[in-house]
Amino acid sequence: MGKKIPRRDFLKKSMSLGLGSVLGGPAVVRLLRGSGWNSSGESVVSVVQGTDYMKSTLKAVHQLGGMSHFIPPNAKVALLPNAQSNHPGTYTKPEIVRAVIRMCKEAGASEVGCLSWLKMKNWEKCGLKKAVEEEGAELVLVGKEEKYFKAVPVPQGKSLQEARVMKKLYDYDLFIDMPITKHHAGNKFTGTLKNLMGLNSPTCNRTFHKENWTTDPEALAHLDQCIADLNTVIKPRLCVVDATEFITTNGPFGPGKLLEPQRVVAGTDRVAVDSYCTTLMGMKPPEIIMIQRAHVHGLGKMDLSKVKVTETKV
Repeated sequence: MGKKIPRRDFLKKSMSLGLGSVLGGPAVVRLLRGSGWNSSGESVVSVVQGTDYMKSTLKAVHQLGGMSHFIPPNAKVALLPNAQSNHPGTYTKPEIVRAVIRMCKEAGASEVGCLSWLKMKNWEKCGLKKAVEEEGAELVLVGKEEKYFKAVPVPQGKSLQEARVMKKLYDYDLFIDMPITKHHAGNKFTGTLKNLMGLNSPTCNRTFHKENWTTDPEALAHLDQCIADLNTVIKPRLCVVDATEFITTNGPFGPGKLLEPQRVVAGTDRVAVDSYCTTLMGMKPPEIIMIQRAHVHGLGKMDLSKVKVTETKV
């Protein structure tokens, strides 16, 4: 029988598994390689369909074992919703953010904060500021200047050698990635992998975009490789994706043509989650270069026939 780990030691270990990943290095790579699988070795994607987005979110996380499965008691939890635009189908729904905050608090989180370098007006216009504050979480906004970001080596990087990660992230024990899946002008798709650019400095993000990045295949491949590289040094503890309604054209800001699958998708395997979400847009996972490259990095499974997808309606 294994030795029982005291609660305090469990919290410390969980902290190191969560944000330790931004430090880079071989040990972290080994942790990341197993980050998307459950104890039975499966990669699991939880999908709930329904018009009550809060209930769908609660159910999606419940199917994975509940929020307490991911958050140790007294942990400080950072959330990364998408507040990029206020056009329909371009931002993470407030109801989904509310549900995640409530679950974090019920699991014993001592602090919950939403991190962003976007301006306050972004959060106000789409209703996320109100949702965050009413649920008792904190909206943590930082400037875009480089002083607010920490240089982080990317040992596995093929196009990105150094990331610039938001320093405020280090104030938290772990974080939950909360994108909306939607169209993107360059790589056609954005989800959990690309959302992590919201923790990287805008200056560094600009280096992802070469000239003609929406039309030149080489520039597009560079963008997607940089995103995959970034994901090797930042690891979310959980991903909760808004796939309720989203734009399929004119992304990422919109306005665009709306598709309404009415789904909330959750999991720890970013590659599998994004792979599933591409199918909602009528695509196949291998069509998206960043998903291919993240799979090559060992960040998760791209072949959905090897993923356990649990689908429920509420």
